[in-house]
Amino acid sequence: MKLVLVPTPIGNLEDITLRALRILKECDYILAEDTRECKKLLAHFSIDKHVQSYHQNNEHTVLKSTVDRIMTSEMVALATDAGTPAISDPGFLLVRECIKNGISIECLPGPTAFVPAIVISGLPCESFVYEGFLPHKKGRETRFKKIAASEYTTVLYESPHRLIKTLEQLIQFCGADRQCSVSRELSKKFEETVRGELHTVLAHFKEKEPRGEFVVVVAGA
Repeated sequence: MKLVLVPTPIGNLEDITLRALRILKECDYILAEDTRECKKLLAHFSIDKHVQSYHQNNEHTVLKSTVDRIMTSEMVALATDAGTPAISDPGFLLVRECIKNGISIECLPGPTAFVPAIVISGLPCESFVYEGFLPHKKGRETRFKKIAASEYTTVLYESPHRLIKTLEQLIQFCGADRQCSVSRELSKKFEETVRGELHTVLAHFKEKEPRGEFVVVVAGA
């Protein structure tokens, strides 16, 4: 019995590995964050496999039954919509429970949005802090204070409709002249990275409506 975490492309389907495709073909079934998106990926590569829903809204309620089922299988794959499972996506709870139950776990290397974003930011990346998605309300101010005080480069994810607010709050806590880099639609046709001081990056996205998925990289104090 084995659980294999399978990273999926964050945009460009050519980024899936040959090993990931083999696992998706050979596993008993696939746990997917969004069964519709997963089936599109499988169809593109002509893979016919049963897909079971496992996402943020049901992972607590189906955790035990999912682990019980994995224990009766030879190999089960976990895939999220895009990127590596458990990185700002479902997966941590399942991995922890599989460890408790002696289930073998394997994670394939593959796409993760924050890696290319920090590498092309031009900001120091030998050490950095990954914040993922910031909370919308409770604890949000505390996280901004932490980012402002950190000596390390900070990486966070943001949605298009919250990007402006996040950049404004970064200016509030870090200062308008803190260096940053904002990447969107990584690996896709309209990939874009805007670099500079926070106030200039904010001005860019106030003039150009934010679209796509964003990775924000902020210089350390």
